[in-house]
Amino acid sequence: MATRRMTFRLYPNKHIEQSLRYHRKLHKDLYNAAVYNRFTQYQKFKHSVSYMEQQNSLPAFKEVWTEYKEINSQALQATLKRVDFAFERWFKGLGKRPKFKSIRHYSGWTYPAKTGYCVESSGENGYLSLSKIGRIQMRGKVKYWGQPTTCTIVYRNGKWYASITVDVLEQVLKPEVLPVGAIGIDLGCKSALSITDGTNHQQIDAPKFLRNAEHQIKKASKQKRRKQAPNRTKKIKASRRWKKLRAKVSKLIRKVANSRQNWVHQVAAEIVSGNSFVATEKLEVKNMTSKAKKGKRKKQKAGLNKSILDVGFGMLKSTIKYKVEQIGGVFVEVPTKKVKPSQTCPKCGYQHKKTLDIRVYECGVCGYVQDRDVAAAEVMLYWSKGTLPGFGTSLVDADVLSSTSSTSKKAGSMKQLGCAKRQKSTLTGRDVETRPSTK
Repeated sequence: MATRRMTFRLYPNKHIEQSLRYHRKLHKDLYNAAVYNRFTQYQKFKHSVSYMEQQNSLPAFKEVWTEYKEINSQALQATLKRVDFAFERWFKGLGKRPKFKSIRHYSGWTYPAKTGYCVESSGENGYLSLSKIGRIQMRGKVKYWGQPTTCTIVYRNGKWYASITVDVLEQVLKPEVLPVGAIGIDLGCKSALSITDGTNHQQIDAPKFLRNAEHQIKKASKQKRRKQAPNRTKKIKASRRWKKLRAKVSKLIRKVANSRQNWVHQVAAEIVSGNSFVATEKLEVKNMTSKAKKGKRKKQKAGLNKSILDVGFGMLKSTIKYKVEQIGGVFVEVPTKKVKPSQTCPKCGYQHKKTLDIRVYECGVCGYVQDRDVAAAEVMLYWSKGTLPGFGTSLVDADVLSSTSSTSKKAGSMKQLGCAKRQKSTLTGRDVETRPSTK
C-alpha cells in the first residue's frame, strides 16, 4: 500500500462555516495553551512537559472548558502533537522557538484516524461529513483513489480545503508497461530544464511567473503602503481600503504560486510519461539562495536568488522524483562536488574550470562543442549509467531512489502519534517517562 495526499475544495453554507470558524478558534486556543503550559512549567519548576503528559490532562481540561467536549478527542490530540513537533524541531535546531499563534496564522486542524469524519467520494467531487459540524459539499478530481486514513481541514485565503490521505494499492500506481527512456536533466535560470538522452536534446525555457507579475505586485503593494495600516501599540485599526489592497496583493501572489505549481506538474508528467530513469544534479537550494555578504555584489545576488526561486528548483526536483518513484523507476542525484557536470566534457571526461558567463562548452582536448547546460545534462546521464570517460561511477555516492526499493517511505503527519500511543500501552510503572519517537 502507498499513501497519497489529495486536496479538495470545500463549499460550506453559512451555518456550517460559522461552526468551522468556531472549531478553528478552539484548536488555536488549545495550541496556545499547550505552548504556554510547556514554557511556564519549565521556567517556574524546571519541569519538561512531554506530549503524553499534556494528552493525559485533556479530560481534566475539558471539565473546565466544557466547549471542548464537542470536539473529537483525537483531533485535540493531533493539535497537541503539533505543539510537540514544534518543540522537537526547536530542540534539534531545525526550527525557531515556538510562538503563540493568532487566528490569522492558524490554518486548521487534523483528524488523525477514521473517527470524526466520513468521506463520500470515489475520487471526483463528493461530500465530507464532520462530527458536530455537518455535511459539506467538496469539489476536486484526483487520479488515484483508495481508503481514506487522515483528514486535515485547512483555511487559506478565505477558502476552506480538505487535505485527505488515502492508501492506494501500488499495482494501481504503476503502469502496465514501464517506460524505457533514460535522461539527464540540468536545471537553470534561463533554460529551466535542459534534457538529453545522449542523442536528442530539449531545452524548456523558464516561465518567469514572478517576473511577469512583479510590476502588478509592486504597484498594489505601493498603494497598500499609502493606506492606514494597523498598529496594535497605538491601537490603530486598519482602514477598509488597506484590507482591500492586502487581499489584492495576496491574490496576485497566490496566482503566481498556483501557476508555477501547475507548470511544474505538467513538465514532470511529460518527463515521466516516456522515461523511467532520470539523473539530475544534487542541489542545496537553501544554500544557493542565501543572502550575499556585505559588499559582495548584493544586488546581483538578490536578482539571482529571485530567478532561482521563480523557477522553483526544489519543487521541480521533488515533483519529478515523486512521479518517477510512483511508477517504479529510478531517480539519481549526481554528487556535483565530485563529478562537476558543468566543468566536465561528456565525451572525453576532461575537466576545465569555466566562469558562469561562458554559456557554450568547448573542450580543449577533443574539441566537443555543446550548450553548457546540455553538456552538463549529458555528463550526469553518462556518469549515472557508468559510461562517462575517466570517471568510475559509484552509485553509493549518489542518491538513488526507487519505489521498488525495500526502504519505503511512510507518509502522513500522525506517525509519531501512533508510536507514542504504542509506547504508552507498554508502560510498566508511573515513574517511567515516555518520550515520543522522532523517527
